[in-house]
Amino acid sequence: MEKELDETDLKILKILQSNARMAVKQIAAEVNLSSPAVSARIARMEEHDIICEYQTKLNYHLFGYFIKAFINLEVEPKQKPEFYPYIKSVPNVIECNCVTGEYAMLIEVAFRKTEELDKFINELQHFGKTRTQIVFSTSVEHRNMPVLLQPEGQ
Repeated sequence: MEKELDETDLKILKILQSNARMAVKQIAAEVNLSSPAVSARIARMEEHDIICEYQTKLNYHLFGYFIKAFINLEVEPKQKPEFYPYIKSVPNVIECNCVTGEYAMLIEVAFRKTEELDKFINELQHFGKTRTQIVFSTSVEHRNMPVLLQPEGQ
């Protein structure tokens, strides 16, 4: 699909990354196309999973989630069929990644209190050893990657 993207598609993606709620009419004006043409391009990029989803980013602190942590977890391959449904069912899990190294999983979570985090970690230890890091501050928030027509070095 990368070869099917052009500079206009990249401009549309950059605009949507900065403001996914921008009106198609406004995007069209910025890229010098008609609204139907921009809508068709966006639909094509959604269809090809270039645009995977649109999200609203909330300020978790306003909802009382003051404890953010990263948990490393050892999980044996034979436990993954049980682990994956469990971890998907926990609403406090922001993200779970299967990673290389000593620990198989890296889990990002948010909780209201340390007691809730402690209870969750105790549940996770059913699957294996854990190592937890509580976040004091975040210097770089989650951000979008730059969109390039061709990956660098190619």
